[in-house]
Amino acid sequence: MGTELSSLIKLDQVSKHYYKPATEIELASLTRYEKVYTKILETPDEGCVEAALDVAEQIKRNVTEKGRCVIAFGSGRGALQVYDELVKLYFADKVSFSNVVAFNMAEFGLGATDNQEQSTLRRIKERLFNKVDIDPENIHTFDTQATKENVHRLCKLYETEIDEYGGLDLVICQLAKNGGLVFNEPGSSSSSSCRLVLLSNETRTRVAESYQCEDAPATAVTLGISNILSAHKVICVAWGENSADALYSTIEGNLTDQIPASFLQLHHNVKMVVDLEAAHKLTRINFPWKVASCEWTDQLVRRAIVWLSQHTGKPILKLTNKDYNDNGLSELVTVFGSGYDVNIRIFNDLQHTITGWPGGKPNADDTYRPERATPYPKRVLVFSPHPDDVVVSMGGTLRRLVQQGHDVHVAFQTSGDLTVSDENLVRLLMLQEKVTRRFNLNSDNNFSKRFDELSQEMKNKKLGDPDSPTTRYLKGMIFVCEGIMSCMHMGVKRENIYELNMPFYDATPSGDGKVTSADVELVKKQIAAIQPHQIFFADDLNDPFDTHAKVAEAIVAALSDLRHESFMRDCRVWMYRGQWGAFSIDDIEMTVPMSPEEFSYKRDAILKHQSQIHDAPFRDPENGKLSWQRSIDRNKATADLYSSLGLASYEAMEAFVQFKLPQDEE
Repeated sequence: MGTELSSLIKLDQVSKHYYKPATEIELASLTRYEKVYTKILETPDEGCVEAALDVAEQIKRNVTEKGRCVIAFGSGRGALQVYDELVKLYFADKVSFSNVVAFNMAEFGLGATDNQEQSTLRRIKERLFNKVDIDPENIHTFDTQATKENVHRLCKLYETEIDEYGGLDLVICQLAKNGGLVFNEPGSSSSSSCRLVLLSNETRTRVAESYQCEDAPATAVTLGISNILSAHKVICVAWGENSADALYSTIEGNLTDQIPASFLQLHHNVKMVVDLEAAHKLTRINFPWKVASCEWTDQLVRRAIVWLSQHTGKPILKLTNKDYNDNGLSELVTVFGSGYDVNIRIFNDLQHTITGWPGGKPNADDTYRPERATPYPKRVLVFSPHPDDVVVSMGGTLRRLVQQGHDVHVAFQTSGDLTVSDENLVRLLMLQEKVTRRFNLNSDNNFSKRFDELSQEMKNKKLGDPDSPTTRYLKGMIFVCEGIMSCMHMGVKRENIYELNMPFYDATPSGDGKVTSADVELVKKQIAAIQPHQIFFADDLNDPFDTHAKVAEAIVAALSDLRHESFMRDCRVWMYRGQWGAFSIDDIEMTVPMSPEEFSYKRDAILKHQSQIHDAPFRDPENGKLSWQRSIDRNKATADLYSSLGLASYEAMEAFVQFKLPQDEE
């Protein structure tokens, strides 16, 4: 489709100076807080090319020097993307694997084989080994006959096998969002060796999502941190903002077994290859004034002042010149004349993001308002990845748009059946059975037979068994009907609620299903039918099943295709978050406040989604909260942050960032 989501949905317009400095001296200054060499690229695609070229160069060097290159291969998604680029280099005759000796870094459970569905080696073979000229005899993995009784001995033999080849020349792996490397999870020490490990619930959820299974293995065999550190070189990749915390701790934090990747600081030859989203919490990206003279954009000034306000515990209008000087921001005072002038500017800037009129206030001066006053009323199209996202993430705004007379439409992009439990379907079947008996609906033999088959299917279903197409449909309809009732509770007309049923989700709801032109055409058709003046879509790219990222990708592609249509010239596009993250305050361009009564009304609408209230998946591993509960907390936290900066105090706020497609080149 030619649309790279991560390059288009870019909140932080970071100056290239901070990640592509012109000289080594500038690089040294910018990276003074970084303890591991880190290469920052704009997108994961660029990062994969960088890493693959580095791997190819290492192979050539080692083959030239000693006749072979011994590599340990990880199987994380980021590493697999690097392997795709290595395949391209191979077919371009830029690298050969004929003299590569490969060691699998980890495998699931005991008795695992590369023929089973949940196998890391199988995945690496499919993405790399089966496509290049590596000798099958040079591919090594853990003994598939391992048992609890002999696994320790076999792990030691595996380490010995590596030693017999002269040790590892290169390790290719991915940084996990919990700070782990391969299956070395928090708690792994720097001296940990090849061993059997118990996988955390968070990792098992990630594995289940990646391998399209409900029940992931409880254990794995993995090379330890000491094995990784013994390699001559380590290339570790990290993509996306959900890796940002772990990357910051790895690169700039202290050595700790709670972030096993931090032990890479002990290695003399490590290269972290990351994209801008993953790097956005590094000092040179997030707080560049601490390491360099800054290019002061409006966004960076806002970020600096918000940081200073939080750091000093003072509202913005109480910050002094001394506060600026004492905290490395004297340059701002020089640029703007005084701290007071900066304070007023940023206070007004933030004040102008707050509006009770998300569709624009008619017959009002809209010079400093986030949305324009005309046209009024507006046609508004809100895309919801799952049936609950629109109300959970922007329910207060949705209700306000309806109340203020706009023509509001909501499109559910997927049914979300994967998040509906078996228990909810069984409850529906029980209800159907009682209704059937009460009103004697058994006269239709086909209906009765199908109902009995489905009831028996649910009784026989075991943990980990995939849902049948019928089961998936019924679960999806449970969620869709809840979403319809929730949107209607907020005032949206029933005829203005649509079900897109995007094909990628129907095919592989939890795997690597690709967004295709069929998905994009559905979105384009919906936009063209409404011809909206406003579009809202979810930018929650941390969704563990990638559904939000994929539906956003389809929307971005559709908007790109439609950008020359006459109706699009009068359309503004807004992004919202809530279920899986929150916008940084320096990115926010519109906030819609809620009173206690309005916030309570939103919670009531959320509770219409009964299948998601108690037993939905994806609880926070730390506090057990569900995604909708975290969204509620974020609404309150945004309001509290604005209040702490000295702005008006509200019960809760929903935040938005405007999305703009790149302009065509002249």
